[in-house]
Amino acid sequence: MDLDDADPSTRRRRGLLVVLSSPSGAGKSTISRMLLDADPQITMSISATTRPRRSGEVDDVDYHFVAPARFQELVDQDELAEWAYVFDHRYGSPKEPIKEALRLGRDILFDIDWQGTQQLRGAFGTDLVRIFILPPSMAELERRLRARNTDSDEVIESRMKRAASEIGHWGEYDYVLINEDMDHCLHDVQAIIAAERMKRDRQPYLIPFVRKLVERPN
Repeated sequence: MDLDDADPSTRRRRGLLVVLSSPSGAGKSTISRMLLDADPQITMSISATTRPRRSGEVDDVDYHFVAPARFQELVDQDELAEWAYVFDHRYGSPKEPIKEALRLGRDILFDIDWQGTQQLRGAFGTDLVRIFILPPSMAELERRLRARNTDSDEVIESRMKRAASEIGHWGEYDYVLINEDMDHCLHDVQAIIAAERMKRDRQPYLIPFVRKLVERPN
């Protein structure tokens, strides 16, 4: 490396890709917001999507809003690290910003389902840390969905059926947390990220640092 590896200010670790997945209502989005507020080293992945922009959303900030034809071009040109259909719309993660973040030592948070997680794992291997969040019970999950007061009974029933299917993929994740308390679950997520950042293979400066450390003067 060209950097002086004895100087802590010049040591740059490799970035980290963090996936949070859960059934709707288990707390994934709330924990994501809390994590982003608490940790300036993490930024949210900005997905491309074919769904219409909602009131208050900003293009290229909340999502990259694209027409279905443009989304298909991104798929055909292999420019997406992952993509999936979610409630009749397509969502996907552009590859290049992810590669750049890893190189510069920045961490990216993904709020995606198990399908997208599998694709990201195939594209980025051990750069990805997969965390699945479970509700304490299905009854509590339904209570949380109803407490939102945003969905009809029909939509809630659909989300509950989907939840059972999504939970079936828990074994494909590196870490599985039960969200009984939001603050405690956030603390566990932060502990996982702190440990993953310190893994040897995410600190490429260690090889030249150790080599220099044990060198004997002539």
